[in-house]
Amino acid sequence: MIELRHLRTLVALKESGSLAAAAKKRFVTQSALSHQIKELETRINSPIFIRKSKPLSFTQEGIRLVQLAEEILPRVTEIEQVLKRGVPTQRQQLTVAIECHSCVRWLMPVMEQFRQRHPGAELNLSSRHLFNAIHALENEELDLVLTPDPAPSHRIAYQHLFDYEMKLVVSSDHPLAEKPFVTPQDLAGQPLLSYPVKLERLDIYRHFLEPAGVLPGEQKTCDLTMMLLQRIACQEGIAALPSWSVSEAQGLSLKTVRLGQEGMMRPMFGAYHRSATNASLIQSLLTLLNDHQKNR
Repeated sequence: MIELRHLRTLVALKESGSLAAAAKKRFVTQSALSHQIKELETRINSPIFIRKSKPLSFTQEGIRLVQLAEEILPRVTEIEQVLKRGVPTQRQQLTVAIECHSCVRWLMPVMEQFRQRHPGAELNLSSRHLFNAIHALENEELDLVLTPDPAPSHRIAYQHLFDYEMKLVVSSDHPLAEKPFVTPQDLAGQPLLSYPVKLERLDIYRHFLEPAGVLPGEQKTCDLTMMLLQRIACQEGIAALPSWSVSEAQGLSLKTVRLGQEGMMRPMFGAYHRSATNASLIQSLLTLLNDHQKNR
């Protein structure tokens, strides 16, 4: 069984980049940490990271476990704090969904800020409605949706939060890496790496390639940003990602290139019910999101 101590060790490994530094972070000896890692690898019947890699590089199994740790541990901490204070008889709830695979990383610290500001409120991030979040919002299954694609509705209000730039990410050895910007024609026939989203829903296709009548090469999908970046570095293809995604590259040999001479900017909106009963909580979270992006 995977235990919380295993998950905390994985996070320490990711944050510190080495066994020795992770052991100090966890206040254990390096020998004890190695034993714990071997125990976990035996349980999952797979190595967690690539030995002698500098900086430390996780296997696909390790990446999945790190993602699990980053999802579960903040929730465990939150519940511990709630139980110490005593569970209130009634709590306001705010359920959020985001139509962007790579946005979860910067959303998590904002959610933690929100919880500190509103300790009596329950904030949940839903992953059930990744491709139909606005529909779920209409049906009152969600309270707030972060989306770059507003859809006209009399019941739903959209608040513009910020704009962000989509960039082409390529291996440093790729022929396009030295260009100051690329044109749609530069990407004709290029293998395209993306999250598991249909081609016609991808920003790079809808807003860059399709208007120019250009088709990419084979589309290859990947669930996790870290794995996606590793595959780009291995020259399996190119990808278009928000500029913040490359911060997860962890020493990989990658370059970002502008899409078009002016770059490709995309908006981010907060969508919510006009008649929401928890409007004050929604506005508080939207303000924190706005402030966070200004300070990035």
